[in-house]
Amino acid sequence: MTERIVSLLIGYAFGLFQTGYLYGKMKGIDIRNYGSGNAGTTNALRTLGKKAGLITFLGDCLKCLLAVLAARIIFGAAHPEQRMVYGMYAAAGAILGHNFPFYLKFKGGKGIACTAGLIASFNWVMIIIGLVCFLTPFLTTHYVSLGSLLVYIGFVVGMVIMGQTGYLGMEQIYLNEMYVIAVLLAVMAFWRHRQNIVRLIHGSERKTYLSKKNRAEENIQNNISA
Repeated sequence: MTERIVSLLIGYAFGLFQTGYLYGKMKGIDIRNYGSGNAGTTNALRTLGKKAGLITFLGDCLKCLLAVLAARIIFGAAHPEQRMVYGMYAAAGAILGHNFPFYLKFKGGKGIACTAGLIASFNWVMIIIGLVCFLTPFLTTHYVSLGSLLVYIGFVVGMVIMGQTGYLGMEQIYLNEMYVIAVLLAVMAFWRHRQNIVRLIHGSERKTYLSKKNRAEENIQNNISA
């Protein structure tokens, strides 16, 4: 139990590195005072542009990945059969630190870029699942929130399938522990996106475009509809 608690704390410490917030401060703003009010990738993209969005995503993804690797290295040698479990706790801590940083009055992001770091720590199959689950809905609907939520569904389902088919090579007791953490993280992600879900249902969710051409076409369609 001690190793799990320490792994969680290690992750939380890594999660406190708020890439979007720090990048915004370098530009003279508190990104949480703009757009959606979050310190995550999407708000950085919308508020400060593509470069800021990319840096924020990579920074938040990397901090979770490093937390996972740190926990696995520190405790994995003594308990190799549980190294992935320790990594899950570290990832959970990183996502909590990102979402609820104590020094920012617990006002951070929504943890999706951090979750990308967790997914990347597994294997290439999980990475492909994550990419498909995010890019397919995003490129067709331009809803970042929809893609983000489907990433979590794909992550949980993919983990269970790989775990139960023996792909992860772990005992059932440890697999069950990882499943519980994954489901709890998914529940938290859906809760953090509850307002987005309401807007998706009512068709009022804001779309995100990576090209000016797509954004212009959307504006033309909106003007015609009006």
